[in-house]
Amino acid sequence: MRVTIHGTDPFATPEPDRSPVRRFRSRLVAPVTLWTAPGPAGLTVSSMLVADGDPGRVLGLVDDESDLWEALSAAGRFAVCPLLAGEHQLADRFAGLAPAPGGRFRQDRWRETEYGPVPAGDRSWAGCRLDGARPYGWGLLVEGTVVELAVGGGDAHPLGHYRGRYRALDK
Repeated sequence: MRVTIHGTDPFATPEPDRSPVRRFRSRLVAPVTLWTAPGPAGLTVSSMLVADGDPGRVLGLVDDESDLWEALSAAGRFAVCPLLAGEHQLADRFAGLAPAPGGRFRQDRWRETEYGPVPAGDRSWAGCRLDGARPYGWGLLVEGTVVELAVGGGDAHPLGHYRGRYRALDK
C-alpha cells in the first residue's frame, strides 16, 4: 500500500463548488488567532478584528457549537492570541483539523491567565470581557472589550491564512 501526503486538504470543497462569498474571502489575508477560555477550551479564529478605542474592542466569528463558545459564554471572558510563523500544527489542532492526543492543550507550554490559557513565552495577547454575541452568517459574532493587554514578540512573524493555506507574513 502506498501512502500519499496531500499538499492541500483532500476533504475540502473544490474551489469551483464553493460559494462566491467564500471564494472572495479566501483572497483576503486573514490573521490566524487562538481564542481560549477558562475550562480550558480553545478555537482557531481567522474571521476577527480589533477595534481601537477607549476601551479597545475585539470582534470575531465563532462556531456556536464549539467547546470554546460553551466555555466562553459560561465564563464571560476569553483570551485572544495571534499565532506566529511555524505554529501551523497548533492552529490545525485547535481548528479540529489535526489530532490532539491527550487533548488540545497537552502538546505545548501554556501560561494560565484568568481569561484562558495563552501560549507561553514573550507573546502578544488580549484578555477580554464578553459583551455579547448574535447570530451572524454561519456562526456567532462575538463582541468583547479588551481588559488586559500584553504586547510582546516584536520580531516574530505572524501567521496568516490566504487561499486555504497558512503563510508566514514578513514584517
